[in-house]
Amino acid sequence: MKQADEETTLNHSPPPPAAALNSHNKLSHENEFVVGLERDIQLIGDRLVADRPTKLDVVSIVGMGGIGKTTLATKVFNDAYVKHHFHVRVWVTVSQTYDKRPVLIQILASVGVKEGLEKAGDSRLREMVHKSLMGRRYLIVIDDIWDIESWDSLKLFFPHDNTGSRIPRFTQVAKHAKSDGLIHHVGSLNQERSWELLCQKVFHGNECPEWSIKPGMQIVENCKGLPLVVVVIAGVLAKEAWSEKFWTEIAYKTSSYIVGEGNGCLETLGLSYNHLPLRLRECFLYLGSFPEDEEFEVERLIWLWVAEGFIEEDGNRSLEDIAERYLMDLIDRNLVIVARRSRSSGGVKACKVHDLVRELCLKKAREEQFILETDRLILSSNAVTPPYKSVREFISSNRPYLSHLSTQNLRSILWFGSGKFVNYDFARYVGSFVLLRVLDIQNREMSGFPDSLNLLAHLRYLAIWIRSTDFPSAICKFWNLQTLIYKSNGIGVFPSNMSDLVNLRHLHSLTWHFDIGSIKNPMNLQTLSCVRLEDEACSIQKYFPCIKKLSCITKSYKQNDFKSLTYLGRLTLWGFPLHGKNWIALPATLKSLTLKGCGLRWSDMPIIQWLPNLQVLKLKNNAFKGSCWNTNGQEFPQLKFLRLEWLFFKQWEVYSQSFPCLKQLEIFTCGDLEEIPLEIGDIPTLELIKIKKCRGSVDESVRRIQQEQQDMGNYDLHIDIIPSVLLKD
Repeated sequence: MKQADEETTLNHSPPPPAAALNSHNKLSHENEFVVGLERDIQLIGDRLVADRPTKLDVVSIVGMGGIGKTTLATKVFNDAYVKHHFHVRVWVTVSQTYDKRPVLIQILASVGVKEGLEKAGDSRLREMVHKSLMGRRYLIVIDDIWDIESWDSLKLFFPHDNTGSRIPRFTQVAKHAKSDGLIHHVGSLNQERSWELLCQKVFHGNECPEWSIKPGMQIVENCKGLPLVVVVIAGVLAKEAWSEKFWTEIAYKTSSYIVGEGNGCLETLGLSYNHLPLRLRECFLYLGSFPEDEEFEVERLIWLWVAEGFIEEDGNRSLEDIAERYLMDLIDRNLVIVARRSRSSGGVKACKVHDLVRELCLKKAREEQFILETDRLILSSNAVTPPYKSVREFISSNRPYLSHLSTQNLRSILWFGSGKFVNYDFARYVGSFVLLRVLDIQNREMSGFPDSLNLLAHLRYLAIWIRSTDFPSAICKFWNLQTLIYKSNGIGVFPSNMSDLVNLRHLHSLTWHFDIGSIKNPMNLQTLSCVRLEDEACSIQKYFPCIKKLSCITKSYKQNDFKSLTYLGRLTLWGFPLHGKNWIALPATLKSLTLKGCGLRWSDMPIIQWLPNLQVLKLKNNAFKGSCWNTNGQEFPQLKFLRLEWLFFKQWEVYSQSFPCLKQLEIFTCGDLEEIPLEIGDIPTLELIKIKKCRGSVDESVRRIQQEQQDMGNYDLHIDIIPSVLLKD
């Protein structure tokens, strides 16, 4: 029986006079209810923050797969007192194949060290990790570690005057990690708790029908106390028409499996697959092909689903909107976990699947010959593929060598491993995959655009990394292309034949900005990132009239008029300090706006305030100039999220009625700001004020706001303060 140990190491040294480092934003599983774990959360939380003399403490959470170990660890990780106690909190994932380099990079990225990581050697990374943790009280959760050797390698990274955390995968690893550490066993749910969880997931707090109790009790008994199985079966029940007959049928089917042994758990989870609508099955199977424990970005996943042809047209709705609805359906069925949400909009940014659900995906995918194989190290020349069946190849290996795969029905190649170059064998043989729709090799640097790719006329999705600074005009021959993710080492210029890509909807640059160049005809792009405007913004309207999401940089001293972009919902604009009032005009359709370095005057704020649909506003890097921002009582009618970052203003005069819908306020590294006005606390919808690296007087003003609200009986306003030793009053 597979077991999993989750460990947490902590340091009990006194707090150093240094800045508290922000934690990795590990969100709790939003679609999971915590039932039966309340005592476990309290016990482990108390252990973590206890004042013990031990320099290094390890807490292991052990139990079978699907028992709720990660949910428990996540709840403890995000506990308010635990967050307050530790200066550094980091969550990293190891998985079965241990590679220390990605772990080191995850730790450094989580504590704010992001520059130069890819070029640094392993010894340098280890040194950086050690220095970043030394002298601080830290909590490191290391999720999904499988063997003793991996732990012995990992523990060398952590200073022994501090506290860390990790999650091994087997009980013997937990005992080896620290013989006197706490090993906490997560037990299965009893029938009462299982029934409570099932009812929460199916009825959402409403009264359960009388007829559901008898078959429901049989169902939870068959789930053997595994929360994962309970919530997945609940997803089946919630999506079907409620009837005693159907519930009795599910009770009978679950009773035919021995859950927790052999394949019984997978067979029970398989009921959820059998009840999926046909339109969702391919989308679901696709998720199992991603590397274990990988978080997949929602936007990229949706683009892939569309390119693969999984999404059925539905009236006038875009394929992307329909795909998003499919994903939300899978989340509602508890088959997909929400891994990250946007702090600003609350929308789902990244997802993942539980290990057991991934096993189910792979099992069904192989049964239905949906994929050829995953984690293949070398594409074999004698691979056997089913005739007339579309197959897909997902590669997690970092090995750069490929040999010819003799199949004419390969539809997709996604290479998740990283490396410098794709060897010439790949460039030589890839042209034989003439029906290829998806090619994702963005993690493999290529010296140039291979001529053999010109033969892939059916490509719909291309993600590629070219060392050259020139944008390959050959890409413009792929007239079926819907999504292009392009990475280069310099600024590229769109070729004149760019508009030949008549089906291109999403163009995303991972590195440098594009110059529009001399495009001949308008394009149907919906998403365009990292484009540089040398002329007025009207060029965007001219060439990309259907744009919905735009990220651009402008050097124009002329009027930048985006008003004509009537579909634009999200705009990120880099600018340079310019003079002249109202040099920018924005469309009423905007829901999200980010301004960086524009140097606007605070008196120009009405440009933004009048936007009737704006919900998210981020002002960064001197987006506005001047020592005082006075809102003058003018409203931001729909604004829910406001972030002010690297702005050099001293005073903020604000009225509560200026932000009638504001839920979250973030102020980061505004070193000149003296305080947050008390009127902010009177905003009735405000839930969170987050302060990072501002003056101590700003921190104190926020505490006063919270105390004043609590004195009036408002305990819904929370504050999160990350101080900086660099800014003193």
